[in-house]
Amino acid sequence: MKWIGLVLACAMPAMAADTPTFYRDVLPVLQKHCQSCHRPGEIGPMPLRTYDETRRFAAVIRQDVTERKMPPWFADRHFGHFANDPSLTTEEIATIQAWADHGAPEGSRADAPEVTPEWPSGWTTIEPDIVFTMPKAFPIPAKSVIAYQYIIFPTHFSFDRWVSAVEVRPSDRAVVHHAVLYVREPGSKWLEGVPPETMWAPPSSDMHAVMEAHQTKSDILAVYTPGSSAMVCPQGMAKKVPAGSDLVLQLHYTSRDVSSADQTRIGLVLRSDDPQYRILTLQMGSDRLVIPPGEPDYEVRVSGTMPRDAILLSMMPHMHLRGSEFEFQRVAQGGHIEELLRVKPFIFNWQLTYLPSPPIALHRGDHLVWIGHFNNSASNPLNPDPTAEVHWGEQSWNEMMIGFFDVAVEPDVDKQSFFAARGQIGH
Repeated sequence: MKWIGLVLACAMPAMAADTPTFYRDVLPVLQKHCQSCHRPGEIGPMPLRTYDETRRFAAVIRQDVTERKMPPWFADRHFGHFANDPSLTTEEIATIQAWADHGAPEGSRADAPEVTPEWPSGWTTIEPDIVFTMPKAFPIPAKSVIAYQYIIFPTHFSFDRWVSAVEVRPSDRAVVHHAVLYVREPGSKWLEGVPPETMWAPPSSDMHAVMEAHQTKSDILAVYTPGSSAMVCPQGMAKKVPAGSDLVLQLHYTSRDVSSADQTRIGLVLRSDDPQYRILTLQMGSDRLVIPPGEPDYEVRVSGTMPRDAILLSMMPHMHLRGSEFEFQRVAQGGHIEELLRVKPFIFNWQLTYLPSPPIALHRGDHLVWIGHFNNSASNPLNPDPTAEVHWGEQSWNEMMIGFFDVAVEPDVDKQSFFAARGQIGH
């Protein structure tokens, strides 16, 4: 029987001394790039913490990293550098390839990294100081259309609070297309009369009420989209929640083939001292969309002029099922176009925020242009109806075109004083 063992040994791929092993070579890559999503309770479809969890997916992991499908990242690599780019290096991809090609060897546990990531329980990357939770789960009936929901959380803050991190955490991320968390300051008439801590939606038959619910100049504390994690402010920066403010959470639910329910939580990390800079979330977009039937590349442009100096910290495009590409540009004096970010392809089910590194200095008078592209043809596999003329609307078969962006300004500058300076840009 010795010849059988010899044949089997020859059939197995030889493992040279430098062949990557899981504990020594692969696990550090997973910890750095993958485990933030691929762990219990997170959005990744399977955990990738241990050898047994990982080896069964070795071939799939190899293919996805080779094709750069994982980790998800959609910024065109020809334009800009981003602090939160999770992409693997060429060397890391080669390590995964060689490990999978040699049978995914385990190696010695003694080679595992001495320091392993410590993930907070129930949150992506933060340990909140204060948590606001929907009083009860909101039911999501199967195969239904659900109007945008709003819920108001009184903060009961007796003095101004500075927030250094925020996470919007749905209990069922499969049904939350997006969520926007606003700061409604004392005296605001927005959603006046809506009872607190109660899910509310404007009557769908009253388009004026629907538009009124959308139209607010309140500051945005955080935006949640599939694939997003906590909003963490850079060192020395924070967002402000004035004394007596409410938090207003807008939720866009999408129904599935089975009924579900969601009970979203909001976690805030507070700082005790004043920051060097205040962060404002701004946006430019268009609600005048008329996308012709069958159009494979319909373009929408919006633009504005910076009313004052600021530091650009982040950019996040938002579109629906027909969105295909989104560009953020700055047009300098003399007409030179600087491409700040190009997201191509735009992926409806995985909408990321991009953090330029280093942050970009914007100057008063800078002209900003956001460009959205839409594919309303049959070549778009997500297109619900290529024969339809598409307009702005809340639901995913309608369309939106919004470019959110965070800027850092002096601590005493709020949205009103930001736009009081000469010039104009989207709120």
